[in-house]
Amino acid sequence: MANFIAYLDTSEVRPGKLAELKEAMAGLEEFVEQNEPQILSYCVYFSEDGSTMKVLHLHTDLASLELHLKVAGAKFPPVAPLITMKAIEVFGRPTEDLLAQLRAKAQLLGTGPVIVHEVHAGFARFLAA
Repeated sequence: MANFIAYLDTSEVRPGKLAELKEAMAGLEEFVEQNEPQILSYCVYFSEDGSTMKVLHLHTDLASLELHLKVAGAKFPPVAPLITMKAIEVFGRPTEDLLAQLRAKAQLLGTGPVIVHEVHAGFARFLAA
């Protein structure tokens, strides 16, 4: 559990951009699935009214999230005109370098903070060997 990272970002969908955003995120999900086999889960969610998008991904370790930012990073700027990122929440203990990368992503896509939640207690059965 020490290096397990869960990541959740929350964004406001810009008016009139929902259809375009859904198409872009379907393409991003497909890219991540094909190019990042280490990610345990990568899911995009929209609120019922289409005003909010959440992206949740689960990583076995810090290297997985670092690789995601490196591999998929070029895919983030085209999404910027479609959303205003409100927050990135990280569940786990990221490195300072990883935090800097996440803060840069948050600035690129919106105005929200990067919030870190360090684990107090817990386990993950799907990480068991």
